[in-house]
Amino acid sequence: MNEDRLKKWKAQREKRKQSLNHDDLLTGIRNGSLQALSSGITLLESNRLEDQKIAQQLVTSCLNYAGHSIRVGITGVPGVGKSTFIESFGQVVVKNGYKIAVLAVDPSSEKSGGSILGDKTRMNKLSVLENAFIRPSAAGKSLGGVARKTRESIVLCEAAGFDFILIETVGVGQSETMVHSMVDFFMLLMLAGAGDELQGIKRGIMEMADALIITKADGDNLLKARRAKKEYENAMHLFPPSKSEWIAKTLVASALESYNIEKAFDIVKSYENHTKTNGFFAHKRKEQDRYWLHETIADGLITDFYENSRLKDAIKRIEQRVVAGQISPFEGAEKLMKLYNEG
Repeated sequence: MNEDRLKKWKAQREKRKQSLNHDDLLTGIRNGSLQALSSGITLLESNRLEDQKIAQQLVTSCLNYAGHSIRVGITGVPGVGKSTFIESFGQVVVKNGYKIAVLAVDPSSEKSGGSILGDKTRMNKLSVLENAFIRPSAAGKSLGGVARKTRESIVLCEAAGFDFILIETVGVGQSETMVHSMVDFFMLLMLAGAGDELQGIKRGIMEMADALIITKADGDNLLKARRAKKEYENAMHLFPPSKSEWIAKTLVASALESYNIEKAFDIVKSYENHTKTNGFFAHKRKEQDRYWLHETIADGLITDFYENSRLKDAIKRIEQRVVAGQISPFEGAEKLMKLYNEG
């Protein structure tokens, strides 16, 4: 019996493998098949060389049908209620006639290799909507690699007809910068109690924000949230003007009570209209394409360097000499780069 089950499983696996070909996936994605879209993103996340070749071919083909969306990044301090806000916000997006895809930039745990994949189960109402697609991703240790695969997933989602792409940061720190480099609009969620929060978040992240939303503005928190809004507005006025000529908006909102969620949606649409009118929207997309060209080259060179079989022993030897104080880190790097270039 167990042998029969094993044969059946192998047959199903082989059938699925055969279905992961470029033409079928492209047709399925263009027809709005969520199964084909999920399979395409799975290929993107695969480290198998064979899968990567098909995935890159698929992304290139999908580029012809991509670019017609508004890409929104959402980040926030721990406990701010990102998932609750995204679910409520996503329902407003769908109600306004758009198809929304929610993707996560989720660097896997360095120790366990695991990741936070609970968003789909927490967004019960949004995940069952016909025009919503939620895809949490775990894609290895390299944040650059995670972000690149997420950016390629955006292309596939756009080709599948999703016109509102929402990118959530799960990690903290550098992931916000990565997300900012792939979205049109960047939304920062904050909690009431402005004095403490202003100390806990980097100024650079606040400067990136096109809108700052104070969440959980309900019940006893509403008054505190309104005070926090004024504090944040005062702080943001100290920042230099943005290249987009857009003045960042602040808003109090409650996802639980659906308070001001529609206003948050209106802010995003207002930004889209403003930046498309003055040409910044298209300019920013081009700058992001240039940025990701060089990021991908850098990521590829680093991978090639450390996986170079000729260098593995040399790296260890030079590391030991650097640690022992026999040579400087700079001289060590120069020696390794020379050895790498000789290959």
